[in-house]
Amino acid sequence: MNTLFAISAALLYTLAAAVLIGKFVHHEGPNKHLALSLASLGAIAHIAFLISVIIIAPGQNMSVTNVLSLVSWIITVSMLLFARSIPNLILLPVVFGFAALAVLSATFVPVSYIMHIELQPGLVVHISLSLFAYCTLVIAFLYALQMSYITYRLKQKGAALLHSSLPPLMLVENILFKLLLAGTSLLTVSLLSGFVFLEDMFSKTYAHKTVLSAAALVVFLVLVIGQKLRGWRGRQVILMTITGVILLTLAYFGSKLVREFLL
Repeated sequence: MNTLFAISAALLYTLAAAVLIGKFVHHEGPNKHLALSLASLGAIAHIAFLISVIIIAPGQNMSVTNVLSLVSWIITVSMLLFARSIPNLILLPVVFGFAALAVLSATFVPVSYIMHIELQPGLVVHISLSLFAYCTLVIAFLYALQMSYITYRLKQKGAALLHSSLPPLMLVENILFKLLLAGTSLLTVSLLSGFVFLEDMFSKTYAHKTVLSAAALVVFLVLVIGQKLRGWRGRQVILMTITGVILLTLAYFGSKLVREFLL
């Protein structure tokens, strides 16, 4: 049944991405309603799969592939919820494609990392905050890429934007900065919660995560403050966003990859 849920989710995500890509440059634009409906069904199958593979007895299987799949589901649902009010059409095929790959990797890559977070309520708070901070900043990263692409298109002489599929640059930039502010705030609180609820954030188990997460936080704080006080825009914002997300990815997934695949 788990495999059926996973394959169904991946297939629905892939179909949704294909619907969007197939007519992206068409003058009528893609069938957004169909694509969102397919992806929503995919998200339902995806969460059914996650519940069955993560919540086991006893404990929770928080393997790197399961966590990656969970992250992709949170990002997908977030993008679907705001798809009607926030311009993200060009980003959706990327998000759906990533979610399809993530759910398949969680199905066919046999790794396991059992935790008992139900015995530590503080750890549940810390993990939840960390996941939401990471997902928010990854979405900001996607909007930074979108902003970069729109800027590139605008600089091409005689090149028209792809009809109505691409939103105004200033709107994307405004959304990006709101996401960066929200993600940076969540990351700050998640790090503080780690110091409150975990015994030693600089122990052998957590040291690299703490250092890399703190480095990412510094990058995002400098970026948010620089944008607020100095009006930073353009390439500088994009590069710093990418740098911060890379640091966070190494913090959250680096050790898990080494421990579960190499050791």
